[in-house]
Amino acid sequence: MRVPDHGHATHCLQHISYYRLRAYWLPCEDAAPADGEHRFKAGTSFDDVLDLYIFDRKLRLLVMDALERIEVSLRGSWAHHLAMKYGPHGYLDPTHYTRPDYYAKAFASLIEEIDRSKDTFIVHYKTKYDDPVHPPIWMTAEIISLGQLSKWLGNLKLRPDRQAVSKPYGLDEKVLVSLAHHLTYVRNICAHHGRLWNKQFTVTMTVPNSPAALKLAMNPASERRLYNTLAVLGYLMGIVAPGTQWRQQLFELIASNPFIDLAAMGFPEDWQSRPAWKFRSGPDM
Repeated sequence: MRVPDHGHATHCLQHISYYRLRAYWLPCEDAAPADGEHRFKAGTSFDDVLDLYIFDRKLRLLVMDALERIEVSLRGSWAHHLAMKYGPHGYLDPTHYTRPDYYAKAFASLIEEIDRSKDTFIVHYKTKYDDPVHPPIWMTAEIISLGQLSKWLGNLKLRPDRQAVSKPYGLDEKVLVSLAHHLTYVRNICAHHGRLWNKQFTVTMTVPNSPAALKLAMNPASERRLYNTLAVLGYLMGIVAPGTQWRQQLFELIASNPFIDLAAMGFPEDWQSRPAWKFRSGPDM
């Protein structure tokens, strides 16, 4: 590997660590001539590896930006529908859920989350009210995690309830429940600063069959790669914040680093021309 600036490389290895950075130069290695040996492809530069590392960090931040807004929107859709149909505390009624054991685990986790919360509105509720003991759903929606929300949503007994929560996004309820579970997994990777760009996911999502533009954007040959996730995030951002520049920012980020192997991310060759990647104007949020 060429190292144009040894001082800079030493600094990076000190503050990033050899082991962490090594994951980004693995694509630059040739097949090892013997076990335990490593050899780089001709022309490999430390600066190229560092650029890939920086690209991955920027990609995580961009994905987290979308996840934040989508998670907040999904919480709101869940809380609004259940509050309007079952009342402020109806979401805690176990008869609304299919699996009592799943409900018991989700309820216990939720109570732990509420008890740990120091948010002003939770403290105020506990101080002022003792019946019902637990806060209304619109308060719960402010502290529930995306992973917990996916469990509450997926365990709802009535399909029309799940469909009502899914309706604002134009997705079938099975797709949305699967997607919420998958996005929780992706969010955890990003939150723990894990490698994202060429990650092979173990928790995947159900590929949407509608709307048509999103279905056409999908790459069924790479269900465990990042591309499909980015396509769905771009689609949802177009709904949650139709004026957002998120997709344009993704285009620019990819274009900024020609070293990126898009095939390793699951991108089809014609991805930019697919309808789901077209931009719309409107208010950002």
